[in-house]
Amino acid sequence: MGKITLKNIKVFSYHGCLDEEGKIGSDYRVDLMVKGDLTHSAQTDSLSDTIDYVHLNKIVKEEMAIRTKLLETVAERILKRIFKELELVEKARVEVSKINPPIGGNVGMVTVSSTKSR
Repeated sequence: MGKITLKNIKVFSYHGCLDEEGKIGSDYRVDLMVKGDLTHSAQTDSLSDTIDYVHLNKIVKEEMAIRTKLLETVAERILKRIFKELELVEKARVEVSKINPPIGGNVGMVTVSSTKSR
């Protein structure tokens, strides 16, 4: 079992329950970890035999671009697409963080984490 991690994917999106969040947007950070059997790709040295992290990044960016009220919802969409599009992924964990959330206090970020397995 191997592991691929994408750390600190930075995106600007319009998630949130408040109307203002849909208009002004916020900075987000996404961290993603996937596990799968990477032994074959280590032998073949072929991109088609591995979990393509460029594809993972594309999924994150596309799903983060869809306005959503809850971070839980966008995290679930990211995981569903990963399992639908990348057969070698056996387990995935995603963390979606809103930087400086508008919650009436000095909070650096709020993070929602979700994990899924085949």
